[in-house]
Amino acid sequence: MTIEHAKQLVDSGANPRLTGDMEMLLAISQDFVGTPAMSETLANAIRQIMVYMDTEAASIFLLDAANEKLTCLACAGPVSIEGLTIARNQGIVGRALSDNCVQMVRDVSADGDFSTAVDDSTGFTTRSILCAPLVVKGRMLGALEVINKRKGDGLFDLADKQFLQVLAGMVSLAVHNAQMTEALVEQERMRRELDLAREIQRDLLPDLPAVDFPVQGLNLSAMEVSGDFYDFFTLADGRIAWGLGDVSGKGMNAAMLMAKTISLFRCLGKTVHDSALLLAMLNDEIVETASRGMFVTMAAGIFDPVSGEVVFANAGHQPPLYRTPEGVYCELEESSPPLGIVPGMEYTEQSLILDGGRLYIFTDGVTEGRAEDGKMLELGGLQALLDKHAALPPIAQLTHVAEALVRPGIRLHDDLTLLVIG
Repeated sequence: MTIEHAKQLVDSGANPRLTGDMEMLLAISQDFVGTPAMSETLANAIRQIMVYMDTEAASIFLLDAANEKLTCLACAGPVSIEGLTIARNQGIVGRALSDNCVQMVRDVSADGDFSTAVDDSTGFTTRSILCAPLVVKGRMLGALEVINKRKGDGLFDLADKQFLQVLAGMVSLAVHNAQMTEALVEQERMRRELDLAREIQRDLLPDLPAVDFPVQGLNLSAMEVSGDFYDFFTLADGRIAWGLGDVSGKGMNAAMLMAKTISLFRCLGKTVHDSALLLAMLNDEIVETASRGMFVTMAAGIFDPVSGEVVFANAGHQPPLYRTPEGVYCELEESSPPLGIVPGMEYTEQSLILDGGRLYIFTDGVTEGRAEDGKMLELGGLQALLDKHAALPPIAQLTHVAEALVRPGIRLHDDLTLLVIG
């Protein structure tokens, strides 16, 4: 029942007692508006309700997320039952929810649903109960309960029942608003954390090099954070170490494993210049902490800009794609398993002389991306895009490939990462 409904009852003379109680009802309503936090809302509400209803005790029970259990989140009186959890259909509180109406029990000893367990454990004596369900727009939230009226014969009457029903309507709205506020606060907290995670991930990727630098990369995330990564850096002798990987799964777990792998690669890759050995070391490190069956596919190697030689190893990743200056393609296949599955793995190196061609390493988000016709790009589509923009500088070529897959109103199904050497 809302305030407007209460006013209608007053105007109609249905319950003259409500006329005298209107000021306190409005005061409670204003207090609820002024305290949007759930714990403060309930604590303030239950203390005021116990005073206004002139009862010995009062409590508010709320349903859990599964709508299976009721927990007392606020109470007032000589003993505390805060934290007490009961089944949804248990006791008089549960009956209020099941029947979706106020329960007035003037003598609990004559009610078969009343349990003496709480009284036995606390020493409190329950004589009479008034309990109203908390409902907003048909959604059951919990129940409001008052115990043992102080004045008169100590029994609740019809006026008490109607008054509690009005209070329950107010409490329901207050709880609903508090839950909505908490949900918004939690969403904002998660958004800030995701923004921070995204920023950290961006910082882990290499800075954009000069346009004429012989190794270029690009990464676009399908979600707030990415499970793909790439990296490259110049060694002391002028060669360029590079790596590209794809973590299984999506979301924060994948992003955390991505951060660990790229950090290990950058740390170990500065001193370990044998690509096969480097992947073996990464594998053993990842195996120790990988969880939920997660793994990493990765290709890593070293490029010598002077000789044009690329030496690399592959841990379960898609075969790198070599394009000759004449436009002929060759997949450089390798059957070694991904990182993080079996300890003690050994990997093998391959070598290639670019001779004016370009080597492309990419994640499956590229070939499985949707082209303009709605179909997967696949390897043939990627080759066609690379051919179409072959005359452009490497980074511009990669950008055009990405633009063919990222269009307004189209969400990526997977992270998209490309690396080009040459």
